[in-house]
Amino acid sequence: MGEAAHSDNLGEDAREALRRLADENALLRASIAELRQRLAELEASADTDPLTGLPNERVLAEQLERVASRCARHGTSAALLAIDIRALREINAKHGRVAGDAALRHLARLLQGLIRASDLAARLNGGFGLLLDHLDSDSAIETGERIARFVASQPLDIGGTELALDLTIGVAAILPGDTPDDVLHRAHRNLARVKEF
Repeated sequence: MGEAAHSDNLGEDAREALRRLADENALLRASIAELRQRLAELEASADTDPLTGLPNERVLAEQLERVASRCARHGTSAALLAIDIRALREINAKHGRVAGDAALRHLARLLQGLIRASDLAARLNGGFGLLLDHLDSDSAIETGERIARFVASQPLDIGGTELALDLTIGVAAILPGDTPDDVLHRAHRNLARVKEF
């Protein structure tokens, strides 16, 4: 009888240990799921501009690399538009930084609504970049002009005052053999030239 009681205690101890292990296993699985969720959120935030919600420059550079490689491989065309709000400093000075941030968010929403699924709108320095896939240089210039006209026709209401946003756009066609840095440099150079006028 002593042996039976001892084996029952051993069996009960083993069952209790198994229950504890199952509970710990469930807690570990829940912790792993939570960590995976946090990691996904951190990865998403690392790719997103916090002000506008658009992809950031890192994502733009990755996509630019992909598109430039494809253009070189297949002889297709694409372009990058560098876009700035012409009077952003004046908006900040006259109406405050909150209005300037609202102007950037407003433009981000407008740009997202204007592009095709194959294109990318992203933050680029203090402005924006539009990566336009399968678009030649002339078409990219026309697209930039259309975007500028549309944005000018959609003023931002900042509570009793409407701000028309005047854009400056520099266009850079992606040429065979271009690196992402080549394209970015050309887009910024062309943007600076447009600002001079």
